[in-house]
Amino acid sequence: MADNFLERHRRDYEERKQAWLKNKKHMPRVKRHLEKPEDEAY
Repeated sequence: MADNFLERHRRDYEERKQAWLKNKKHMPRVKRHLEKPEDEAY
């Protein structure tokens, strides 16, 4: 069968994870403020 199948997939996963974490640091945080209708506002 495929030699080093799990090792290769683990390596690919770790590479994607590192790229995602690196990109995540540069993403602006999204702050969402939901506007409540007048009758539900406290």
